[in-house]
Amino acid sequence: MASRTWTFTGHILGVGTAGGVRLVVGTWDDSPLGAFADVMVEKVDGHRMLLAPSEQVAEFVSSTYSFDETRIEPVFVLRTPRRLEVRTRSLRLDAELGRRTVLGRLLRLLPRPLAAHPVVSTVTDPVARVVLPGVRTRGTAGNGRREYYGATDVRAVTDATATLDGVRLGALAPVDPPTRFGFSSTPRTPSLTRVVTTVVEPG
Repeated sequence: MASRTWTFTGHILGVGTAGGVRLVVGTWDDSPLGAFADVMVEKVDGHRMLLAPSEQVAEFVSSTYSFDETRIEPVFVLRTPRRLEVRTRSLRLDAELGRRTVLGRLLRLLPRPLAAHPVVSTVTDPVARVVLPGVRTRGTAGNGRREYYGATDVRAVTDATATLDGVRLGALAPVDPPTRFGFSSTPRTPSLTRVVTTVVEPG
């Protein structure tokens, strides 16, 4: 039986806060589940939470990453050239976007289909481990599946404010320690990465 491939194209925002909460927002413009956004939250005590817009999204994401709590609630994301806003019943996040990073400029030199290919993710994984501690570009996605991250652009996040369950999370801070949802964290420096994520199920 042939393997099955799931491809998700969109952006991943990774930010830390002075209160110790780390936030990862996935905004997927094209995927087998349609267009959607989800949020992964890791609190200072290590409690990991998923905010998902539907049971279908929650089931897929929970089968791929690890969480202690899942909340099904609408996730609205507005992205403009200079700002990204996230609204759910639990979370309010406003992030200011800065310039393209040095890594982003380098990634844009590669043709996008090449940069997003799983073979390239396999080759770049050892480099990512050294250059971006906590970051991996390939690894296990649970249930015998493999996952590959192909980044095609990176922009800096220059400021962010957030509240979770009505509590202010404090000023923008590095994503430190790395998040523990799956095999890879987002970069330590707050950023918005344009990415193609490929999940391969064994045949």
